Amino acid sequence: MSDVSAQPTTEIQPADATSLAKFTTLCLGGAAGRLVTAASSDQMVQKVQEAQGRDEPVLILAGGSNVVVGDEGFAGTVVLVRSRGVRVLTEDAETVTVRVEAGEPWDDLVATTVANGWSGLECLSGIPGSTGATPIQNVGAYGQEVAETITGVQVYDRRENSLDRIAAADCGFAYRSSIFKYSDRWAVLSVDFRLARSPLSGPVRYAELARTLGVAPGDRVPLADARETVLRLRAGKGMVLDPTDPDTRSVGSFFTNPVLDQAAYDLFLQRAEEFGEPPAWPGAGDVVKLSAAWLIDRAGFGKGYPGPNGAAISSKHTLALTNHSGTARTADLVALAREIRDGVHARFGVTLHPEPVLINCAV
Repeated sequence: MSDVSAQPTTEIQPADATSLAKFTTLCLGGAAGRLVTAASSDQMVQKVQEAQGRDEPVLILAGGSNVVVGDEGFAGTVVLVRSRGVRVLTEDAETVTVRVEAGEPWDDLVATTVANGWSGLECLSGIPGSTGATPIQNVGAYGQEVAETITGVQVYDRRENSLDRIAAADCGFAYRSSIFKYSDRWAVLSVDFRLARSPLSGPVRYAELARTLGVAPGDRVPLADARETVLRLRAGKGMVLDPTDPDTRSVGSFFTNPVLDQAAYDLFLQRAEEFGEPPAWPGAGDVVKLSAAWLIDRAGFGKGYPGPNGAAISSKHTLALTNHSGTARTADLVALAREIRDGVHARFGVTLHPEPVLINCAV
């Protein structure tokens, strides 16, 4: 095994800074009952075991880019994951398998794979957060998702008090979901990815990306070109973290694209008839996926739509709900989310569901 990244540092955020707003990309959330840090997988397990020994609830938090924490905070132990490292496990002429620590910043990993000529993650460039969070919601963008390259996930099983490796086939990967998403049983310690040795991207599947690259869908492009173009597209939508841009105080897409069976889709088409043919993508098992952004916009919630106390829809992307003022509360963001969800349902009969994990709050 070889190490291809920097070793973990020991300079970690002090444990007395208990406001969780400091650790989320929304800059929202109340205080933690107890805040501790873990700079390695061993420390993560230790901190979780210690909290369970005190009979305290545990929240594991890394990049904070896909979590909405209520204004009441979390009355238990919050473990900040700050583990780092990328190791090559196996390699041959065509592939390389790497093990990545849960706290490794995701975009740093993607940059490393592109620099090393490893293909498979390039279209996931610019996504905020940590590597350990990616299997939880099966992170995806621009035609790629991590389920395509993950081979296994190392976890601490809090119920059985054991260390395990869950093979990809047993992770329950689905659209923005997995067995990990709505369960606190497993703490993700590290993730294994198998990537192709290639200077070229995977086939470009996403129409917008293909158009911007000037290629046909299915073509391959140099890895660096794919990464640079995805970063540019994401930045234009406020989806790359920028402290000077209030539109990036978000969790990215707040709602998942709804998936309807054929009967529900036929009813939806009747209600959407005045708008012409809406964007839709057929899926396996006679289902159709709709565009949540299209639904939100056509229901009257356009870019920049204001919510209470400075919460707002992003001025760049209809799916992103933001703490635009920097002074909103979680309750304000949730109120805006409910208004949008109810408005879309009233107009089209389609229910939107949140993509981020909600902690002590509900939409």
